[in-house]
Amino acid sequence: MIYEGKAITVTLIDGGIAELKFDLQGESVNKFNRVTIEDLDAAVKAIQGNSDVKGVLVTSGKDVFIVGADITEFGETFKRSEEEIAAWTLEANQIFNAFEDLEVPTLTAINGIALGGGFEMCLASDLRIMSDKAKVGLPEVKLGLMPGFGGTVRLPRVIGADNAIEWICMGAENRPDKALKDGAVDAVVAADKLHEQAVAMLKSAIAGEINWQARREEKKAKLKLNAMEGMMVFETAKGFVAGQTKGQYPAPIVAIKTMQKAANSPRDKALEAEAKGFAQLAKTSESNALIGLFMNDQLLKKKAKDYDKKAKPTNKAAVLGAGIMGGGIAYQSALKGTPIMMKDINEAGIELGLNEANKLLAKRVEKKKMKPAAMGEALNRIRPTLSYGDFGDVDTVVEAVVENPKVKKAVLADLEDQVTEDTIITSNTSTISIDLLAADLKRPENFLGMHFFNPVHMMPLVEVIRGSKTSEEAVATVVAYAKKMGKTPIVVNDCPGFLVNRVLFPYFAGFAGLVRDGGDFTKIDKVMEKFGFPMGPAYLLDVVGIDTGVHANEVMAEGFPDRMKADFKSAMEVMFENERYGQKNGKGFYVYETDKRGKPKKVVDETTYELIKPVVADAKEFDAEEIIARCMIPMCIEVARCIEEGIVDTAAEADMGLIFGIGFPPFRGGACRYMDSVGMADFVALCDKYAHLGNLYKATDRMREMAANGESYFG
Repeated sequence: MIYEGKAITVTLIDGGIAELKFDLQGESVNKFNRVTIEDLDAAVKAIQGNSDVKGVLVTSGKDVFIVGADITEFGETFKRSEEEIAAWTLEANQIFNAFEDLEVPTLTAINGIALGGGFEMCLASDLRIMSDKAKVGLPEVKLGLMPGFGGTVRLPRVIGADNAIEWICMGAENRPDKALKDGAVDAVVAADKLHEQAVAMLKSAIAGEINWQARREEKKAKLKLNAMEGMMVFETAKGFVAGQTKGQYPAPIVAIKTMQKAANSPRDKALEAEAKGFAQLAKTSESNALIGLFMNDQLLKKKAKDYDKKAKPTNKAAVLGAGIMGGGIAYQSALKGTPIMMKDINEAGIELGLNEANKLLAKRVEKKKMKPAAMGEALNRIRPTLSYGDFGDVDTVVEAVVENPKVKKAVLADLEDQVTEDTIITSNTSTISIDLLAADLKRPENFLGMHFFNPVHMMPLVEVIRGSKTSEEAVATVVAYAKKMGKTPIVVNDCPGFLVNRVLFPYFAGFAGLVRDGGDFTKIDKVMEKFGFPMGPAYLLDVVGIDTGVHANEVMAEGFPDRMKADFKSAMEVMFENERYGQKNGKGFYVYETDKRGKPKKVVDETTYELIKPVVADAKEFDAEEIIARCMIPMCIEVARCIEEGIVDTAAEADMGLIFGIGFPPFRGGACRYMDSVGMADFVALCDKYAHLGNLYKATDRMREMAANGESYFG
């Protein structure tokens, strides 16, 4: 044994090869935490002092190689100044450099996922061989960062600047074929042959059959681009990325600028540029928000995992109500392996649901995400029916009929008599109280909400709504089923609109008030899209459906009349009265034409302005700041209320609900993190500024307490 630590061991094996094995004790995966970095430093020094070592083989003792840096350690590190953060990365890089500068050839055998710092470790070696089951990449941009352990320096010199820009700016996990094609690895082999082939390749390097010294020097030298080539590559990339990110995500641009700046510098000087770029990004609000999202996501996964202990398996499911929504739910269940009955009261509904599922599966085949045989297997898991005949062994049912309490209650009562006493029954209602729907059920403990978002196949969120009589077993079973479907479940308590719609409609109310006061809906849309939403409120209402919006608004007004019952007629109501329902019938706030790809394209329609003229004031120019404030304040206050009332357990879950459910800008982190970024004292002051607009704009007592005490949702 040459070295033995808590994360790394170094053992002399066949032919003078030192096997440096990452195997972090007490963890299921390897990651670059403080312990691992310290161990790597000590391990490299131990190898340097051992004359018996002829080559170094880097391996992993776990199913993955290294998943990247330990993000939980970022919080304290990123509180430091930019200069201190840059110094920290350079200190770590000295260890990577020492490994790269060993006097013997080095080879990394990538057995599983190697991301971020894990892949940067691979790049520091002279040779790389990859299992056909592994993936590699530099996903730091997803955290609002860029590589900080040499990725922007070594990768362009290994695979070329063009490819490196794509890898770093996309942040993708690259499959073996892509890695080999681009030159990121030297070979791809079967997983069970990886160690054997890695040893053989390293022996070839030791024997002088592979010029590993030349490869190493290329990594340490300037980038092989002349001035014109460099300008073309980097300037073109900056222009393209800026267009894609709309200036909302600085990390890819800073990464490109860093690579450009370092192109004419040798390794050590180039690493200094990388350290400065990394430190700059570490101090941005975008990075703070995106790292926060990652941590929130880990919390959700942990909470969902905890439910597994109480859950009953869903081996067979059913959906009531075919159509687009029912078909989407059936598709998702079947795609992920759970057979599902799809019941409707007529053949037309069944046909619509089957067509939806078939269309979605066909698209996967077309995009080569699925083989035709697998599509056939998935379709066979969907069994259409007009009767309850085979519902006797169904584990979980999703009711997805029309959003009408009387209809739903009748269907649910009928259903309860057709299933076993253990069957879990859920409703896909978007607004109707679970307790109201459960009032006449014999087994309310087995009933809860399972609210999917449209389109089902694209939206990751499922709200699992607990009624006052719902059992924990029922909640756990539905959480487990949602996970099995590939969705992110968030458990919330019952109230009108639950979490997502409850906070969305105050946002729509803010929009309605602006239009009433003379604001142009197209400008409001543009401002909110620039703020980061995928679509502005008018466009979103068109996509959701104006009729759906009016109905949901009525439910919310009834549930919270003190602040959600409007005292004026809104532009949305005018659209509804004129049968302008949005995309579903081709006209709403906008009219919709079909583009070349067959997708609806919104066009400004002067008729809209004429129709709403009687219910709006004279045209008024609102600046972007006021538009944002008037839309965001009601949403944020309602989120605060949901937390205070226990509708949702944590600020983290509330934020993730908004990110996954309504497309809240990820780089802002969610409503709670947005309030934190403004500062609670400043946010409450902003509420007070607009308090004359009504109760939707009045901060809660708890928010005022937080402001007075300097508290935040995320410390």
